[in-house]
Amino acid sequence: MTGRMEGKVAFITGAARGQGRSHAVRLAQEGADIVAVDICADIDTVTPYYPLASEEELAGTVEAVEALDRRIVARKADVRDLDGLQTAFDEGLAEFGHVDTVVANAGIATYGKAWELSGEQWKDMIDVNLTGVFHTAKVAIPSMIEAGRGGSIVFTSSIGGLKGIQHVAHYVAAKHGIVGLMRTLANELGPHSIRVNTIHPTNVDTIMIQNPGTYAMFSPGDPEPSQEKAMPGFMSLNTLPVPWIESVDISNAVLFLASDEARYVTGVTFPVDAGAFVK
Repeated sequence: MTGRMEGKVAFITGAARGQGRSHAVRLAQEGADIVAVDICADIDTVTPYYPLASEEELAGTVEAVEALDRRIVARKADVRDLDGLQTAFDEGLAEFGHVDTVVANAGIATYGKAWELSGEQWKDMIDVNLTGVFHTAKVAIPSMIEAGRGGSIVFTSSIGGLKGIQHVAHYVAAKHGIVGLMRTLANELGPHSIRVNTIHPTNVDTIMIQNPGTYAMFSPGDPEPSQEKAMPGFMSLNTLPVPWIESVDISNAVLFLASDEARYVTGVTFPVDAGAFVK
């Protein structure tokens, strides 16, 4: 049976690990070739909570995709750097000739009450989680229009892109912002048969939530936060009785939205959230 992404190429940011690697592998399983980028460096406001991905982890994504007998172009690139991201995209485009799917997955998380966030925390968050998504779309769209093949653009938002969540005002602002960007692009790109949607996960079992900063958010006031202490908070977020979901749950939604099965789905905010939004 032909794969659901056979003959297609996907451009994925934040692809070295976590959800990004999962998306690359899942799309490759269905026949896609991959253009993968990741910063492979730390950001000062994030490192107190968790380290960002490494070049070794990006190499692991390459190995995982190639093990599926698919091709991959992987580059170190920061979504905040428009020129660098364009260069990375163009190298993938030169290799494969076209890009059909864009997955703007790169993102960061830091924590604090809104009025206690530093200027740098706010700036880094908006630069990565909002401007970085804009850059990801911007570098890809002209070639997608020129190719005349239609396509799909998927932005990773959050349940924080649909409602307010305490201690992450900057994150919520960015994730709401990309919903507005998505809705506008859906209208602008519709005549070119390019669909644009957002996915809204609840907590996903990656290092972005499995760190002391997130544990502290779910166990406020505790001087020694831990996963165990945070578990009631994690559980309280969702309607279904799970503390978090897995990366592949998001990847399956990305696959659906990228595939021809979703050929008339555009402008949609797509929750994959264990019922967190309705709670």
